[in-house]
Amino acid sequence: MTEKLAESGPTAEFIARVGAEVRRRRTGRRLTVQRLADAAGVSRRMLTLIEQGQANPSLVTVDRVARALGTDFASLTRDTQPDPVAVNEPGSAAGVWSSAAGSRAALQVATQRRPSAELWEWVLQPGDRYDAQPDAAGSEELFLVLNGALTLEVEGLEPVTVTAGGSARLASDRSYAYANHGREPARYVRVVRLG
Repeated sequence: MTEKLAESGPTAEFIARVGAEVRRRRTGRRLTVQRLADAAGVSRRMLTLIEQGQANPSLVTVDRVARALGTDFASLTRDTQPDPVAVNEPGSAAGVWSSAAGSRAALQVATQRRPSAELWEWVLQPGDRYDAQPDAAGSEELFLVLNGALTLEVEGLEPVTVTAGGSARLASDRSYAYANHGREPARYVRVVRLG
């Protein structure tokens, strides 16, 4: 399986954190790189690059690797202490994705139970977009647009634009994209629950 390395994508900090955690969990389960790669449906080369912090994998690829390890995407990026209250200081969120245009996404916090719910903060610059691969069946996303306008482009449907103060729900088990066709940055909160 050959995977394209994208020009925009996960941040270097995120890649390093996830790579170390994937390696820790893989060796803890006594899995070879090839066996985990096969279980995740990714190439051995891609998995090796992820573990070394040198890959630029899609977020869906990271999710596949997490599932093959018996966990979820959020568990690879957060403190897994089972405290009844977990507070993240301002600026401590995991910067997960960024683009050359200055767009960015940060995983703020996630629930401990699986399947987890993830709370994300996004800023999508004017003219920029994020193209996503389908998530697992039954996956959904919720959006609350804080500033600007966010356009949701879903395979087989007309694009839908959500303006500041508006919210939306998206079944993410199909190809979809976030786009900003406006003149100001679109800032929004996204909640993800994978099926």
